[in-house]
Amino acid sequence: MISRNTVASAIALLTLGTGAVAHAHAGLPETSNVTLRRGHPEDFFVGATFGAVISRDSGQSWRWICPDAMGYGGWRPESFLWREAGDIVAATGSALLRSADNGCSWSTHPYFKATWVTGLAAHPTDDNILYAVTGRPTTPNGVYRSRNGGETWEATPLLRTGLNLNSVRVSPVDPRRVYASGDEGGKLLLFRSDDAGDTWEEMPQALPDLLRPYDLVLTAVDPARADVVWVRVSAQGYTHLMRSEDRGHTLVEVQALDDIFTNMDLSADGGTAWVGTLNSFFRGPSSGPLDKRPLPTGNACVLRTGDVLYACGSTWLHDWALARSRDEGDTWEPLFTLYQIKGPDQCPAGTPVRNICPGLWPQLADQLGAEVYPDGGVEEPPPPPPDAGSGSPDAGAGTTTPPPSKSGGCGAASGNAAPVLFLLSTLTLWRRGRRRSNR
Repeated sequence: MISRNTVASAIALLTLGTGAVAHAHAGLPETSNVTLRRGHPEDFFVGATFGAVISRDSGQSWRWICPDAMGYGGWRPESFLWREAGDIVAATGSALLRSADNGCSWSTHPYFKATWVTGLAAHPTDDNILYAVTGRPTTPNGVYRSRNGGETWEATPLLRTGLNLNSVRVSPVDPRRVYASGDEGGKLLLFRSDDAGDTWEEMPQALPDLLRPYDLVLTAVDPARADVVWVRVSAQGYTHLMRSEDRGHTLVEVQALDDIFTNMDLSADGGTAWVGTLNSFFRGPSSGPLDKRPLPTGNACVLRTGDVLYACGSTWLHDWALARSRDEGDTWEPLFTLYQIKGPDQCPAGTPVRNICPGLWPQLADQLGAEVYPDGGVEEPPPPPPDAGSGSPDAGAGTTTPPPSKSGGCGAASGNAAPVLFLLSTLTLWRRGRRRSNR
């Protein structure tokens, strides 16, 4: 049976063979974001490098939605919105992707066929109000608003050629306060609306203390104070996490991260911040500094819902792909690991997921170490080992030109593919060996 030390050696080989950007999980199947359906905490939707994984029974079972059925190609959504009505919506960086039947059928919205949808946000209490931003060069870009859950859209007054927007957020405590971020002619910009998008104030960000800053992206609005907003800025090999306490006029650095930022969330009072990166997970006071936590390691993402924290993690490193914490991230309760996926989602006949995904499942199941059965499901594996939820460091070692490929990020691979294939086969054998030994 392959040991954990062998797995660690394979990961080390991959890191050396594919370069530092690849890190421990390059090219491997991974989870990358998580959302819960509004008003239905039993429904989970987890974005992944291989499509998405969905649960409708509080995480007791998980099913696969293949990317071919979703139709987003190589431009993977970084987050999803799951409305109470059952619609799932996502900005892919190119199209606005939408499913009206809880993930079984997918389409792109024709309203945005001439531009690229780069960000999406929802009103905190009204399920019908959504905001989107666009960022396709040479076309007019701006902030758009929907009042009927994404069925139809209208442009707000913030719309012009030369402007490229990348993110939009709505204040949880004051829904009329909307922020957006982007750039124009080399200038980094924040925008704020105090009237739900009817008027906008533009706030250029010079950032003189950073060396050649670029790519300013809005990441969060404080849950308790509408005037406090968070951004991340790239500059000379670092990601600078910054915040403003004056409605976006000035930014102060909280933390410099030598890793690729995934996402962040804040406690209900705004006093604690959690940050996920390509390789690590951080927690600390909102004024900083943030401390690196022992778990999760690899492909970390975070979502806070009430007093519960959810995080993505790397199955290949600590045996779970999604977990929750009820003590602010000190310890973790695994919800599922990749080899527990039971096969394609059980959608009605005639839907894309039902028509396409079953034929693709056996190959993915082989990569994940899942067992394929005639009914398309997988054998129920034993629960992860006791140390999987520990907080101890020993717990786990239209026809338009497509947008440019994302550099880095979850699931990005670089260099020779041979080390990736070697690692994947090694880890798959290890998973199967562990499952057999625990029967």
